[in-house]
Amino acid sequence: MKAMVLNALCNLKENPLPLDLMELPVPTPGEREILLKVLACGVCHTELDEIEGRTPPPRLPIIPGHQVVGRVEAVGDKVGTVKPGDRVGVAWIFSACGACKFCLADHENLCPDFTATGRDANGGYAQYMTVAETFVYAIPEAFSDLQAAPLLCAGAIGYRSLRLTGLQDEQRLGLTGFGASAHLVLKMAQYQYPHSEIYVFARSAEERAFAEELGAVWTGDTAARAPYKLDSIIDTTPVWQPVVEALANLESGGRLVINAIRKESDKHSLLNLDYAEHLWREKELKSVANIARSDVQAFLALAAQMKLQPEVQVFALEQANQALVELKTGKVRGAKVLKIE
Repeated sequence: MKAMVLNALCNLKENPLPLDLMELPVPTPGEREILLKVLACGVCHTELDEIEGRTPPPRLPIIPGHQVVGRVEAVGDKVGTVKPGDRVGVAWIFSACGACKFCLADHENLCPDFTATGRDANGGYAQYMTVAETFVYAIPEAFSDLQAAPLLCAGAIGYRSLRLTGLQDEQRLGLTGFGASAHLVLKMAQYQYPHSEIYVFARSAEERAFAEELGAVWTGDTAARAPYKLDSIIDTTPVWQPVVEALANLESGGRLVINAIRKESDKHSLLNLDYAEHLWREKELKSVANIARSDVQAFLALAAQMKLQPEVQVFALEQANQALVELKTGKVRGAKVLKIE
């Protein structure tokens, strides 16, 4: 099979070709695993964090990619829930122990043995991959392969982020950063909280214009001040300074949810915190850690119900490096997806 493989960590500014196109053997599924013929795989900012070492894979080489849509090609001897020909998806959560206090409480995203697709195990930047049958999800017929891919991470983690804000209808929501996840959160918020105004902070004029197209009532730079204080804000940026700026835009008693696996090094920003402006008056900070299977299942059902249609930019498997560099340099409109032949 063809695969785009990460053989060594690097900085994309210094090496714009971090992944190597390789011919590898098709993997063999274990007795409780399935072999998936990959049809599409979303490109996520977390791949940049893996490649550049902020959340490095425990071993190299590794095949990235954790927003995977494919057809079941073969199944192990003890697989009973899926069959060849089924169309399923794989998300960031590749496995969890199933026995710790977090797993037993449906918080497997916090499991100490949590493993991630495309970081701890080979992912979907390839023509085939294997995965446990219990960590795949039926894809609703309403979505094409390309539309479904970003739902599995950008959508699911956005769903978790929005839920963690505790937003109520008629409250004001802010979105800092406007990439794959945030554009889906905006659509979800419009559907679930139809009387809530949505304010978008983004560094590029193109992202701000896109947000306005989708119905944001106001847009501004990440350092701008909104015309009103916001009850909840979701930050999806890769750096620290927008977090500080978002806190200044937060209403008393409001909550800022940080939707990021890692932040790029910008430690001096934290020294600019002014307690009275940024944190006082019972403002809350909450991080999003991974996703649970229940997030993916609930979100896919919601997405089908609301007929959610992600904006996608399509690349061939061999163009994965180009997609990653565009993501790194801020050339974003919706989600980038690899179409895999």
